[in-house]
This record gives sequence, structure tokens and C-alpha cells, in this order.
Amino acid sequence: MLDAKVKIDESASFRQKELLELKKLSESSEVLDINEEKANEVGINYVGLQGNIGCMVNGAGLAMATMDIIKLKGGDPANFLDVGGGADESQVTKAFEILNNHPNVKAILVNIFGGIMKCDIIAKGVINAATATGIKVPVVIRLTGTNSGEGKKIIQDFANQNIGKFNFLAAEDLDDAANLAVSVAK
Repeated sequence: MLDAKVKIDESASFRQKELLELKKLSESSEVLDINEEKANEVGINYVGLQGNIGCMVNGAGLAMATMDIIKLKGGDPANFLDVGGGADESQVTKAFEILNNHPNVKAILVNIFGGIMKCDIIAKGVINAATATGIKVPVVIRLTGTNSGEGKKIIQDFANQNIGKFNFLAAEDLDDAANLAVSVAK
């Protein structure tokens, strides 16, 4: 048995009329995950899974590596969620809203590689999103790349000012992040 999801780039829809017709048939015959719909509305990629560690990552390859290392460390990812390289604050907020509403999520792992996306911008987005959604689960944050030092400082300053309100845990690398996420999700 094989299961797959295919996403058609709408900018090529004029060339893919047959595929778009299949999509209409598929949507009428099955109910889509409400979180997938919410993610699609703001331009982020999301697939719900059965685990208990919510993942917010930028880049599909990094998302797959993050899910793999969570499994390797004995955990179970609750989703595939890729905010992409150009995420803005509203997309990060929507991602946190989706993860916060997932019934199984006991911890969130934010794994960002700042290339195009700067880590200080992601850090501000994470703080605003966590505040807006009232996140109650521990949030493990791994920032590396462009402006990661600034991003880590923003997160640390916020955590110091909000002791008891939010459980933000800084990770040095992906191995450390996965270990922390698996530990706090138990």
C-alpha cells in the first residue's frame, strides 16, 4: 500500500487542468485536515502526524532531518511543518496556533537555519506567536546561521523576563534540541 500527497503549483494551473479536476474530486470525497487548510491559507507546508513533539522548521530537508533525529532519540514527531525561508510573523503565529491546537503535542521543537531567513526575525516571531497563542507546552528552540547570536539573545532576554509564563529551552545544536524535546515531551 502506498499513500502520497501531491501539491500542484497554482502558477502552472493553466497547464494542469486535468490535475486540478482530480483535486476537486478528491476534496469533495474526503475531509482535509483542518490544520492543513489553515497552513495552506498562509503559505506554509503542514502534514499532521500522530506523535507528541510539534516541529516548526524552515526547509523541507531540515524538517525531514528534524523528524528523523526525534525518532532516533526515542520521540515521535506530531507533524511536518515547514514555514519556508521567507516566513513572516503571521506565518510563524499561524504555525504556533496549529501546533498549540494539536491534541497530542506535549512539546514544540523550533529548528531554524538562518540563511535567507534571519534568526533574530524568527526569534521575534516565535515570541509574538507564543504570546498570541498562549502556548503552554515547553518550546525547544535551536537557531543557527544568520543573526543566530542576536536571535538567541532575544529569546533568552524574553525567557528571563517571563519566568513561569513560558518554558523556552535553548538548544546548542540539533542533537541537543532533539534530546531536550524528547525529554520534556515525556
